[in-house]
This record gives sequence, C-alpha cells and structure tokens, in this order.
Amino acid sequence: MYNISLSKQDITEREISAVTDVLRSNALSLGPKLPEFEKKIADFVGAKYAVAVNSGTSALHLCVRALHIGEGDEVITTPFSFISSANCVIFEKAKPVFVDIEPDTLNIDVEQIEKVITPKTKAIIPVHVFGLPANMNAIMKIAEKYDLTVIEDSCEALGAKVDGKFAGTIGDCGTFAFYPNKQITTGEGGIIVTNREDIAKLTISMRNQGRDEGMGWLAHSRLGYNYRISDINCALGIVQMERIDEILSAREAVAQKYNSLLKKEIPELITLCDPAEGTTRSWFVYVVQLPDEFSAEQRDEIIKHLRSIGIWCNNYFPPIHLQPFYINEFGYKKGDFPVTENVSERTIALPFYNRLADEDIKIVVKELKKELTS
Repeated sequence: MYNISLSKQDITEREISAVTDVLRSNALSLGPKLPEFEKKIADFVGAKYAVAVNSGTSALHLCVRALHIGEGDEVITTPFSFISSANCVIFEKAKPVFVDIEPDTLNIDVEQIEKVITPKTKAIIPVHVFGLPANMNAIMKIAEKYDLTVIEDSCEALGAKVDGKFAGTIGDCGTFAFYPNKQITTGEGGIIVTNREDIAKLTISMRNQGRDEGMGWLAHSRLGYNYRISDINCALGIVQMERIDEILSAREAVAQKYNSLLKKEIPELITLCDPAEGTTRSWFVYVVQLPDEFSAEQRDEIIKHLRSIGIWCNNYFPPIHLQPFYINEFGYKKGDFPVTENVSERTIALPFYNRLADEDIKIVVKELKKELTS
C-alpha cells in the first residue's frame, strides 16, 4: 500500500512566518498585504492592474459583470474545463455557447468559433487548459473582427506565455486562481489582471460590496459582493510569488520525469502535447489519455484500483455540457461535442506536485503499466 497524493501545496517556513506576522498584526483584511500581493502579480505578468479576490470563480464573475455581459447575451467558451468558466456566464443570466476542443491541445478549437457567432454574441472566454495557452493570436483576430471582448480563464496557467506575453494579459482581462493544487496557493483565492482602468475600478468596487474608493463603509455605488480576500491569504501569496521561478521549475522537472519514463515504459499512452512554437506551458496537473481501445468504464476501474493501493488520481475533466444542470437547463446530450467527450472518457490525472519524489513517479508508472497490460 502506498500513500501518494494527487496534489500537495508547497509551503515553507517563510510562508508560515509571513502568515503568523499578519495574525499578530491588526490588519487581517483590507490591510497592506492586499496591494502588496496585487503588485507582485501585476509586475510578474506585466499587467497595469491586478485585483485580488477570494477565488478564481469570483474573479471570472466580476470580469463578466465589468464587461456588462447580461441577460440575452451569449459568450463562447469550451465544454472541457472546470465548471466555473461556464457558470460565471450563467450568474449574469447570459448563455454560455460551447465550442468543441482540439484533440491535441485540448483547448477550444478556434476553427469552429466563427460558426457559432450570432448577433447576441458578446464575448469569448478561452480557457488555457492544463496550463497550455489557447491559440490567442487567432482568438484576438476573431474578437476584433466581430467586436467581441475576451476574458482569459488563465486560472490553470500562471506563468504560461504566448509570444513573450503572459497568459491572462492578452485579452481584455484575465484571471488566475490560487487553490492549493495550482502553481501557487493562497489557500483560497483568485485575481483579475487587466490593462483597462475601467475594468480594474469596477472589479475593485464590486469585490467590496459596491463601494467606490474613498466611500464610507456603509456607502455603496452599485451592486457588489463580498469577494474580498484576507491579508492572511495575501501574505501566503506574496511569499509564493517570491518563489515563483523555483516553483515553476520544480513542476517542469516533475513533468519531464513523467514524460521520459512514460515514453519508455508505456509508449502507447497519450501524454499532453508539446506547446506550439512561441508558446510555453505552465504545468498545472499531469494528465494522460488512455488509448482509444479503452472505454470510460475501464478507465474508471483503473482509477479505482490505483486509489485502492494508495495512488490518488482522478478523471480530468468531465464535460461541462453533460453535467446534470446543463442537461436540464439547455438540453445538451451525449454526442454534442464529440472530441471533448472522447477525451474526457479516457483521461487520468496522475499524482503531480512540486516535491513529488522520483521514486514515487516510478511507482505510479509501474502500477499504471500493470493495469494497462493486465
């Protein structure tokens, strides 16, 4: 029996000390750590503004509101993602319009985007799946042609780049998330990055109950939310960002060890594709696909067995359009997005984190090979 986690945060004594310092202070929320953390992120990705909030989902929601997307509008996105990238549209009574994915990159298929644009289309939300940027050059050309706004869901892609620009800074705005399995963590948290002052000002107000800068605590200019992030979270994020190069390098090293060993031991397994020229991946999770001859049921049995021996893994992602709410609300059915469905039925996320030991990687590959050849 093993004990290999699916993911683990990378916390050092520096992070613990930083959090303890905040706890000893008199500023647990809306204190000095908030702007300091925001500046760390903005400087790292090269954005004019960064607005920290309590989750990546909240960040996406505020972007949708800040771009005045509402009832009757349509927003194009991918069904192969975590559900919040589509839910954030529904929060404002707009409709997510799905486009299938490319079978190699697993990102939205840009060749199909124009086919679903209507007079109601207001925006595109590309998702940089598993830390690999979508084809942003093509997406921005389409957006310009049809006068659409672009919200980059970069929640899995902190540190990824397209032609020297960081993912999240290419569209009108972008989002990052800091759940413990992400590249860096604040425990719970997210952030909006943008070069547009109007988006920054609106999201700053809306995260804090609709207050504008300089207003009293009980004054509210607009509908807002309690999407604030505490200084405790921000202190953790500040130290994580000071270690960002080390963290990204460690994740890259673990991924390459998997790549090398899997290519040798299980060559028939489909690993995540190499980035296109000019694009860099920031490793979020390590996902493999079983060969076509394996069914979803066989994949599920493999996951079940690996978990039973202490190797934690999961399927990534179930299609959004086949979630019960989306079936009931929009009438989606199996077969609507065949590439997404085919990929989703055969994916397995293997244990992946900064400090994953070489010996544990060998164990994962050995046990997975046994399952595929038994």
